[in-house]
Amino acid sequence: MAKKTLKKDVKSAKDIDLLFETSWEVCNKIGGIYTVLSTKARELQEVYGDRLIFIGPDVWSEQNPSPVFIERKTLLKSASTKLTLPEGLTIRVGRWDIPGSPIVVLVKFQPMFARLNDIYGEMWQRFGVDSLNAYGDYDESCAFAVASAIVAMSLTEYLKADPTKVIAHFDEWTTGMGLLYLKAHMPEAATIFTTHATSIGRSICGNGKNLYQYFEGYNGDQMARELNMVAKHSLEKTAAKQADCFTTVSDVTARECSQLLDVTPEVVTPNGFEPDFVPEGRKYTLRRNAGRERLLKIASLMTGETLPKDTLIIGTSGRNEYRNKGLDLFIDSMTELGEKHNPEGKNVLALVMVPAWVKEPNGELLMDLEYDGTDRPACDYLTHRLNNEDYDNVCCRLRNLRQEGRGGKVKLLFVPCYLDGHDGIVNISYYDLLPALDLTVFPSYYEPWGYTPLESVAFSVPTITTDKAGFGQWVENNFKNSIADCGVKVIDREDTNYWQNVEEIATTVASYMTSDAKETKESRAAACATSRKADWKFFIEDYYKAFEIALKNAKLREK
Repeated sequence: MAKKTLKKDVKSAKDIDLLFETSWEVCNKIGGIYTVLSTKARELQEVYGDRLIFIGPDVWSEQNPSPVFIERKTLLKSASTKLTLPEGLTIRVGRWDIPGSPIVVLVKFQPMFARLNDIYGEMWQRFGVDSLNAYGDYDESCAFAVASAIVAMSLTEYLKADPTKVIAHFDEWTTGMGLLYLKAHMPEAATIFTTHATSIGRSICGNGKNLYQYFEGYNGDQMARELNMVAKHSLEKTAAKQADCFTTVSDVTARECSQLLDVTPEVVTPNGFEPDFVPEGRKYTLRRNAGRERLLKIASLMTGETLPKDTLIIGTSGRNEYRNKGLDLFIDSMTELGEKHNPEGKNVLALVMVPAWVKEPNGELLMDLEYDGTDRPACDYLTHRLNNEDYDNVCCRLRNLRQEGRGGKVKLLFVPCYLDGHDGIVNISYYDLLPALDLTVFPSYYEPWGYTPLESVAFSVPTITTDKAGFGQWVENNFKNSIADCGVKVIDREDTNYWQNVEEIATTVASYMTSDAKETKESRAAACATSRKADWKFFIEDYYKAFEIALKNAKLREK
């Protein structure tokens, strides 16, 4: 009932004919933006109904269909078959198989490649976007973004919507060219641009430079030239300036935008979570037990030791960015834990669950799992073989630790696959595996928001994160900073305190290991309670504020 009341109370609801949101991750799970979109969709859909339309790339085929796209050709007045699109573009219309089941338009954007040079010229003349030295994924991103803008414009006309009541929301630099194209060709529409992480900030960190120690001295344009990021940075900075409302996901990134993009976001829109993703009661218990049994079996075969049921299972996950996501810090702190902070010799299984360049499942492990083999003493640390095992940072570090015989009773293993339930070894999806963990550690150096720790506490798994994550700062601002009190421990991470962080994480885990059953249960309940405060029903209000600002600024701009 509360949802229906909310629907009437949202001021912008009556002012919007169509609400488009464009992202490379619509029906296409690559990173955290997928989680943002797929978990907030129900809140938006219950207010705007089928006026909410997500636009994503049609990168699928009959042999490799999207697992979450349900085609419905009659939606949007049969637009997929009746809408006439320029440039040879084609679309498929359907629903996204997530809570809320919003309408999705998937775009075959490849015909736009032939027009990119002309578009780049136009955007240079109109807005000063410097695409001259673009490389990598720039062309593909811009082709999709412009195609999405054209589809939004065509649907606005086809559905007879009032362009002054259209909001087009573009996520990340990869869609910035679409925002600019829409502003140039349908200027009546209101536009929103959200950066989830600045391209230049991520690049500074990814290149091993200290972001925080010299933060006030960085100039985004100068660093873009130094790091060969001119095109992406120019596009992102221009989209942020030209949008009718510029937003970002945390106070951490808002500060970064002000310094590196010279644009301060008008609204901070924190990332919430959809609790319906979390199983409850008996279903949760079944998934926890099944996940633990599978993980302990795999680990026992890989280490040559039978790990008991009370083994503490710790995990980290997310994007494979060795320094930015703190994978180096996780590995070193787990090694420290095993060597200096585990006097009772408790068994600990520490899992690095980040996708890498997978070649195939580990053949020997696969055979052992199939035939329940335990004869040979295994000594591997990889569930899947990689194409670049001699160069992958995680792989190299774990191999060196294994050769040196380090880590004590802490067994460090690398699960380098996408946990989609069909990887050939684990065969359990990430969300179904989360309940199996006892603790997670996400010691990020660069993390605009931090969905992984939020997901962890939503599944009642206490977590350790840093103040360099937007989620970590949110916790510090709203809760008492300890696992016992809120299920989250936030550590202060700087450019110069790496080894202090190693020690703090190790001692925090060691302390948690000594918790009795009652204390552990209370910590898990506290984690869940913290996640409830990050429910989208609270955070979605910031989006309504952004919609109102965009509509207001678009009208002022037109006048």
